[in-house]
Amino acid sequence: MDFTLHQMKIFLKVAELGSITRAAEELFLTQPAVSIQLRNMQDQFDVPLTEVIGRKLYITPFGREVEKHARSIVREMEQMKHQTMAYKGYLAGELKISIASTAKYVMPYFLSEFMNRHPGLDLTMDVTNKQKVIRALNNNEVDFAMVSVIPEKLKVNTIQLMKNTLCLVGASGKEYQIRKPKDLEDTSLIFREKGSATRGAMEDYLRLHEVDSHKQIALTSNEAVKQAVIAGLGISIMPLIGIRNDLKKGDLQIIPIKGLPITTYWQLVWLSDKELTPASKAYLEYVESQKQQVIDKHFSWFESFDPEKQISI
Repeated sequence: MDFTLHQMKIFLKVAELGSITRAAEELFLTQPAVSIQLRNMQDQFDVPLTEVIGRKLYITPFGREVEKHARSIVREMEQMKHQTMAYKGYLAGELKISIASTAKYVMPYFLSEFMNRHPGLDLTMDVTNKQKVIRALNNNEVDFAMVSVIPEKLKVNTIQLMKNTLCLVGASGKEYQIRKPKDLEDTSLIFREKGSATRGAMEDYLRLHEVDSHKQIALTSNEAVKQAVIAGLGISIMPLIGIRNDLKKGDLQIIPIKGLPITTYWQLVWLSDKELTPASKAYLEYVESQKQQVIDKHFSWFESFDPEKQISI
C-alpha cells in the first residue's frame, strides 16, 4: 500500500462530514481535488471505503475500520512533528479555535503574526454559527472561541478585542421609505439562520421596537444575506465588518433608522477552569500585548466609522 498522509487527512474529513463538497470547503480545496485524492486512496484497497446511496455518500463498515487506523496514524505523525519542532527549540502543539461566521473577517488578523512567529504550531479554526461555537466551547473541544455575545451559563474568561457594529442595509440605487422602526413591518427582511448571533441581534431590535415583521427570508450565511440584499430581495441588519467593499463599490447603502447601529464587541473567550497548553498561554500573551497594534494596522477604518456620515469606508 502506498497511500499518503495527505490522502488520509482528506479521507478523514470526508468521513467526518459525509460530504465531498463540505470536506473541500473546510480543507480549502476544490471538489475535484478532494475526489481525486479520495479515489487514489481507494485504489489502495480491494474493498470499498465509501458508497453512494440516493446521491448521498456513506462510509462503509470497512471504511470505518480504515478511518480508525488513519486517525491513529495522523495523530502519531502530528505528535512526531510537534516533538521535532520542540527539539529544535520551537513552541509546538496545536491551537484550536471556534469562531462565529462573521468573525472570519476579524480573527485571521489576530492570528497571522502569531502563527508566523511560531512555525511549530498547527492551527485548527472552525467557522460556524454561535450555537455550535458555544457547544464546542462547552464540550472542551477547542482552546478558544470568538463571539460577540458572551455565552450564558458558562464560566469563561474573556479578552475584549474590537467593536462589532451592525447597521440596516439595503441595495444601492433604491429609495427606501423607512424612517422609523415601524416602517419595517411591511418590508421584506432577510435574516440569518436560527442560532446566529446576528439573527439574535436583529430579532432583539425588532422586539425592542415592537416591530411585527410580516415578510421574512432566512439564509444560512452572511454572504448569502449580502447577495440577496444587493439583488434587492429585501433589507437586513448586517455587521459592518463584512460589507466594507460592497459599500465602497456602491452595491450597498446604509439606511439610517432609530436605534441603529448596534455596537457590541468581539470577545476571545475560554473556559475559566481550562488547563491551558503552552501554545494557548503564548497566544493569550500575544493577544493581550498586541491587540491594539492589530486593530490600528488592520481596522482603523472600522474604529473611526461614522454611521451618520458613512465616512472612512
